[in-house]
Amino acid sequence: MPPESLQTARPYRGVPQDERRAQRRSQLIGAAVAVYGERGYRHSTVKSVCEAAGLTERYFYESFANSEELLIASFNAVTYSVLGEITEAARQAGRSRVMRARAMLHTYFAALQREPRSARVFLVEIRGVSREVDKAFDAALRAIGEQVGRFVVPPGVPADPLLEAGIVGGVIHIALRWIEDGYTPGIDVVTDSALRLGMVLGRPPLRRTKAA
Repeated sequence: MPPESLQTARPYRGVPQDERRAQRRSQLIGAAVAVYGERGYRHSTVKSVCEAAGLTERYFYESFANSEELLIASFNAVTYSVLGEITEAARQAGRSRVMRARAMLHTYFAALQREPRSARVFLVEIRGVSREVDKAFDAALRAIGEQVGRFVVPPGVPADPLLEAGIVGGVIHIALRWIEDGYTPGIDVVTDSALRLGMVLGRPPLRRTKAA
């Protein structure tokens, strides 16, 4: 008989084991986004996510050590998907920095409005769950800030990670207020408000003056 490792690696119905495992992981992430959006992360269980995914808990622990790992994976899936959308919107907007920034912001707010439950979970509930979750949130904000800077900061102006963090954080606070106010005013108005903040990234750094 072949070694056990070769037996377990055999395709099932023509699908390799690694591919099946990846598919189950994807199912769990999709189910988590839906369940967290409906019930909130703190009111969701591993069992409820597995039921929504149509999988047993055995398969959950095949991919994740605990529910926090799944929260991070689902947060990253949603966040980096939206990041891809806003990046593509910037590319399609042309060479104008203002138009690029407006396109990115409009796409971001549209995504929040399109998935209101997920938006609340991944902007509000994710804070303070654990140190590891906070680190994932911070890493995502850094990635978003870097991408925004690439499209908005003019040539010759040095990147400023601290300013990028402030702008992204400010836009998120605008989004939170917008969500709490029932997605009012309209998306064009909130986009214009956020744009006034976002365009600060395009300004050259202030010159330091020597004290008299």
